[in-house]
Amino acid sequence: MSEASHIYRVDKFIVPADARNEFLARILDTHQILRRQPGFVQDSVLEQTSGPGQYNIVTIAQWQSQAAIDAAKIAVQAEHAQSGFNPQQTMARLGVQADIANYAKL
Repeated sequence: MSEASHIYRVDKFIVPADARNEFLARILDTHQILRRQPGFVQDSVLEQTSGPGQYNIVTIAQWQSQAAIDAAKIAVQAEHAQSGFNPQQTMARLGVQADIANYAKL
């Protein structure tokens, strides 16, 4: 499968300073799950170091297909449920705002 057909999941977060460590630990844990999924290609977890942008944490995961993303979502949800972690509740408690979308190369 050519890289041009890959799908990129881009998650951008506004994370309050006092929530950074807890939120980042959860992101890194989740990416450990993602890296084990079929169709995963590569990922990056990025933190803003300068500039006026409001999103200070950005994650990018490259996948072979939309089907791989869909299957990974189910796997992540299952592992989160098993461990008692609810991402939406955690983000609300920490005051984290998210902008999440899939992208393709032009």
